[in-house]
Amino acid sequence: MTAITASLADSPAAQIAGHAAAIRRYDLDWLRIAAFGLLILYHMGMFYVPWDWHVKSIHAGPEIRPLMLLTSPWRLTLLFLISGVATRYMADRLAATSGAGWLLLRARSARLLLPLAFGMLVIVPPQTWCEIVAKLGWTGSVADFYGHYVTGYDGWRPGGRLLIVPTWNHLWFVAYLWVYTMLAIALRPLLRLAARRGLGAAAQVLLTPLGIVLLPGLLLVGLRVVMRPFFPETHALIDDWYLHAEYAAVFLFGYAIARADEIWDAIETLRWPALAAGLACYGWLVWQMQAGLPRGPLGAVVWGIDQWAWIVALLGFARRRLDVDHPWRRYLADAVFPFYILHQTVIVVTGHALTPLALPAAAEAGVILAATVAVCLAGYETVRRLRWLRPFFGLKPA
Repeated sequence: MTAITASLADSPAAQIAGHAAAIRRYDLDWLRIAAFGLLILYHMGMFYVPWDWHVKSIHAGPEIRPLMLLTSPWRLTLLFLISGVATRYMADRLAATSGAGWLLLRARSARLLLPLAFGMLVIVPPQTWCEIVAKLGWTGSVADFYGHYVTGYDGWRPGGRLLIVPTWNHLWFVAYLWVYTMLAIALRPLLRLAARRGLGAAAQVLLTPLGIVLLPGLLLVGLRVVMRPFFPETHALIDDWYLHAEYAAVFLFGYAIARADEIWDAIETLRWPALAAGLACYGWLVWQMQAGLPRGPLGAVVWGIDQWAWIVALLGFARRRLDVDHPWRRYLADAVFPFYILHQTVIVVTGHALTPLALPAAAEAGVILAATVAVCLAGYETVRRLRWLRPFFGLKPA
């Protein structure tokens, strides 16, 4: 069985366990760190663009929309793909253990669901507080607010839209990641069965390394054209069918190709053409947005190409240049999840507090960025030293 087929099924348990222990994808670690860093900057940008968000700066306007558009198509899709690869490595490390599926379920649930619940009850509520103060002029006490928040109060309707509480806001990514991990666990026996019955060989004939790199791009284009007009993005889990189709597909793709070296070789080979395609599509999307033209089916096609082209380019260049370890990688790889949990609350609260001061835009943005980095860094340094607090921020036991 070739590496492509083997990547879709299970190798012998002992071989997998030994191989898994010897490999660490530093390039994907660096990409994950960078993608989460861009996510923090993106959420800071949401304070300044005219798109709806929890709170807005008095300087909000269209000027930085092109910068926001640079990462919008691919940033989260890339994170789900990397998460799929990481989940595969974790599953393989447990493959030689009895009840490996249950062990993976327990491990991922502890690392994802506990921080999600903690975030919804402790970290996220200040965002909602700032939003109802800014948009509805809320003047109630903190106790009144929190009582309404945790009991699902339905009277907060900024702009006529129901503000659902309790909410996960930016932590929706954690909920979706847990669901897709459970899907991968459920599909694992089916992949083994397919390999035993020779379906892997059929897939090998149909899916060359080059083809399997390009096919996800066609899928993303098709989903954008066919599904998104009917299923807008909600981040509410139960009705987010377009995003589920996209994110679950790339997560499972990452899971499937984690150990297929030919596919990663093809991704590395295509890095320059993919970068050229991504830059061309980005330029077209910026021109379309600045001209005020409706996106339409053609815009959806360009968006999907842009999305996959940037992902292939970034994966390819990272594999070529970033598969090296460094003390910063070890520190940041551990810190990135606590940073992610904390950052948006710091941005929202700081931005809301600065609004009455009417600072110049550059000064205001500088203070928000400095406060976000400082609070997230201090938060991580505190959390990692307290055994009882580590699980609430997704950190392994000390």
